[in-house]
Amino acid sequence: MKFKGYRRPDGRVGTRNYIGVIPTVFCANRVAELIASQVEGAVCMTHPLGCAQVGEDLELTARTLIAMGNHPNLAAVLIVGLGCERFTSAEFLQSLVPSGKPVEAIVIQHEGDSLKTIERGVKITRQWAQDASTLEREECDASELIVGVKCGGTDATSGITANPAVGAMADMVVNEGGKVIFSEINELLGAEHILSARAATGEVSDRIYETIYRWEEKLRCMGSDKRFSRRGALISTGNFDGGVSSVVEKALGNIHKSGSKPIQGVVDYAVKPEGPSGVYLMDSPSHDGEVVTAFVGGGAHAVVFTTGRGTPAGFPFVPVIKVTGNSFCFEKMKENIDINAGTIIHQGATIESVGKEIFELLLQSSS
Repeated sequence: MKFKGYRRPDGRVGTRNYIGVIPTVFCANRVAELIASQVEGAVCMTHPLGCAQVGEDLELTARTLIAMGNHPNLAAVLIVGLGCERFTSAEFLQSLVPSGKPVEAIVIQHEGDSLKTIERGVKITRQWAQDASTLEREECDASELIVGVKCGGTDATSGITANPAVGAMADMVVNEGGKVIFSEINELLGAEHILSARAATGEVSDRIYETIYRWEEKLRCMGSDKRFSRRGALISTGNFDGGVSSVVEKALGNIHKSGSKPIQGVVDYAVKPEGPSGVYLMDSPSHDGEVVTAFVGGGAHAVVFTTGRGTPAGFPFVPVIKVTGNSFCFEKMKENIDINAGTIIHQGATIESVGKEIFELLLQSSS
């Protein structure tokens, strides 16, 4: 199977051709936003971090931002720094040079003020956007695709229609030689034995158990404080309202979206899976924005996102394909939902046929 993508200087393939404007620190967010807003084809990656962090906390921020800048969906990257932050623009810049794409850093304190920085940033970014507009897509093999699979706003139909249909799509991606990433560790509690049975090796099996049990212990410590007992639920009120009774019930529906293929490894947050074709578990909590960001950091060209209740969550430079498990949600949120897996319940469609529909949309979107 083929799709049409953009071949980058480092050999990787992108499915989009944006110019990224990425602040090193939250203090530079507004300047970065104003630069991107004036250039067609530019996207801004704001965030609340980059300073007042130490150790693993700061390393996670640095690693994630570097992964964003290196993503092949960005044809060029403008870094916007303040000048006194802990994650420096110099470190960020050097980490992007190996990609071979145009990269440059501008620093507000060095430029003089916000207006001067915006003026220079717009000038640089406009030239890159003009250059990027001349690039042409070329035929690429589906084996180069990395796809993240996510669920949010879950209801009782997610685990019996939408997630199994996405799982069928995931199997098709792996059959073509691609990779699938899934996560939401704190919503896999009670399903670890099923995932472990799919592990490609004993070492991977051990890592699955270790990762899930580590999160379970964190949740146990946080949830046992009697002062916050009313804040201790492991699933959202929307999940309860949608007919999901517990985190274990959610987990047993959740895992279906990863398909049936062997799990080849467990990767850290925003780290690209470098092993063979197959399924990979990423170590991340279940927060929608954090998981999608982690997948993109791991090189995902697209995210397929199931929802029973409905959600508008997306991402600045990676397509997020929405699948709902029921026709009611599809009719109510047509502008947000791409695929109605509720046809499995309401019209007798098969899981495999809806999975194929999602796979075909994935290739079309990637092109």
